[in-house]
Amino acid sequence: MTSASTSVNAPGEYLVVNNVEVIYDHVILVLKGVSLQVPQGKIVALLGANGAGKSTTLKTISTLLRGERGEVTKGEVRFCGERVDQLTPSELVKRGLSQVMEGRHCFGHLSIEENLMTGAYTRTLSRAAMRQELEKVYAYFPRLKERRNSQAGYTSGGEQQMCAIGRALMAKPSMILLDEPSMGIAPQIVEEIFDIVRDLNQKEKVSFLLAEQNTMVALRYADFGYILENGRIVMEGAASDLASNEDVKEFYLGMAGEGRKSFREMKFYRRRKRWLA
Repeated sequence: MTSASTSVNAPGEYLVVNNVEVIYDHVILVLKGVSLQVPQGKIVALLGANGAGKSTTLKTISTLLRGERGEVTKGEVRFCGERVDQLTPSELVKRGLSQVMEGRHCFGHLSIEENLMTGAYTRTLSRAAMRQELEKVYAYFPRLKERRNSQAGYTSGGEQQMCAIGRALMAKPSMILLDEPSMGIAPQIVEEIFDIVRDLNQKEKVSFLLAEQNTMVALRYADFGYILENGRIVMEGAASDLASNEDVKEFYLGMAGEGRKSFREMKFYRRRKRWLA
């Protein structure tokens, strides 16, 4: 494991976020020199507590930040070798990068199938081609096929999350930014969704950058991980290394080794100084 403070301009990387600084409302510094990379065909987890800056990082990449009075004041985002942080979200979708936002954001008054069809708005598809794309989504999400005529607002949280991911797939992305897929969902459905993410990665070769508070689940499915705290990357490494790291186990998984205390058992705790570098 290495520090994430160095620049990540390695050639050939699929997605590169290089030393990005983000300010909201011209005064609130949220991201402080964040650098990360996602190789093509991999699942990368962006981990951290609520408020660490995970969603802001994803919105910076997808350029949805501007709609929330956020501004990139330093650094750059590159996708497929080209700088993309000045593009519009629809231009990024056309280039193959889609985001599934936190909270799912389905159109509650539309049916599941109508929601899915809105995901293909950047593509010109015949009726037959649209049906073919829908069937491909239904093959990964059979629950959605069963509920395809149901209003999305009356489906479960897990079904809405599947709908949101399926809608992103309708744009035929090569990379998906997935924000808090486990939020508000029953544990068994979380496992089902992550299994589908892994299938999409392996079978459709879709790359994923997923922001997640559920560190244990995320590291089980990811290839690589970054830990974000107070707007900075404080640790990075292979998912298996992070999962076995004593600091990560203590502070993020709530597990303490011999002679160590879990932060869950303390009223106050202090991270090691090297994490704050």
